[in-house]
Amino acid sequence: MSNDQNREQVKAERHQQRQQKVKEAVDAKVAAATEERGVLMVITGNGKGKSTAGFGTVARAVGHGKKAAVVQFIKGGWDCGERNLLQQVGVPFVVMNTGFTWETQNREKDMEACEQTWLPAEKMLADPSIDLVLLDELTYMVAYHYLDLDRVLTALKNRPAHQHVVITGRGCHRAIIELADTVSEVQSVKHAFEAGVKAQQGFDY
Repeated sequence: MSNDQNREQVKAERHQQRQQKVKEAVDAKVAAATEERGVLMVITGNGKGKSTAGFGTVARAVGHGKKAAVVQFIKGGWDCGERNLLQQVGVPFVVMNTGFTWETQNREKDMEACEQTWLPAEKMLADPSIDLVLLDELTYMVAYHYLDLDRVLTALKNRPAHQHVVITGRGCHRAIIELADTVSEVQSVKHAFEAGVKAQQGFDY
């Protein structure tokens, strides 16, 4: 065997040994994760893709025959590709439908719309037949004090034991983050909008 072949063999053996250690560590974590219960997941941060990630989780659940429901805060009445698709397979949607607060410029109207959206959300969070609830852009409702934080926390804590919940939006309140099982932060590195590219159907919404 040449020196080059010997070096390659040594590299291959070291790689195999490293990967074996990684496998053993992963296998140990998998073996230790035995609890089955509903997970509260928060997807926050200033980057693009938070709602998209939430809808991906809804699609995954539906693909496995689970029952999912979606509540959309802040988003307006414009066309929503995810809603168009998921409603076809029976996913119920509740939409606040007032648009962004800087468009309405009416706090009283926004608070009333938020309340009318949160009421069915509370019912979903108490419904044992629903496996997954997506609360899209809920974080803004708490940050703007349209919704009482304790009311939200109570609904999340008292939901059915098996029910998963995904909350999306910027600036998630620390109390919700502390309650959550999984928290992902989406950071913005670049955004096409900042370069003058408008939001486009089929990609941005």
